Amino acid sequence: MYKPEYQKDLFPHWFTQKIRFRDLDPLNHVNNAIFNTYYEEARIGFIQVVPELAEQMSNGYSFVLATISINYLKPVTYPSRLLIGSGVKKMGNSSITSFQAIYDEESKELVSVAEASGVWFDLTKQRPSRIPDIENKQKYMLDMEEL
Repeated sequence: MYKPEYQKDLFPHWFTQKIRFRDLDPLNHVNNAIFNTYYEEARIGFIQVVPELAEQMSNGYSFVLATISINYLKPVTYPSRLLIGSGVKKMGNSSITSFQAIYDEESKELVSVAEASGVWFDLTKQRPSRIPDIENKQKYMLDMEEL
């Protein structure tokens, strides 16, 4: 999986995560399962800045996670703050593949990367739905040559 060095312009969306003491495992590292929560919170933050998706979310639509692959590169300890970059790698009719990376906020050191696929879902009908047309879609896409 691609392991990008920190670049402010690499990702269209950034999310800051403060490490909580409860996120730690007995070895005083952030537990690997918590990384999934960090990535999820960043993806939700990203979705909420895309007006067409945010509007549909308020009307009973959401992404349902289909797959996620996480690479853990360095341990994260308390106290720390993390920067999570998110962007769209590929967009289909009803699914999106995202690429995300977590960096230590102070050192800008890469600690983890993830690729996730989600399906746009109609919560009322309980079935996949077509992703709405997104104006300026390219604004949210990652540079595929880099990945």
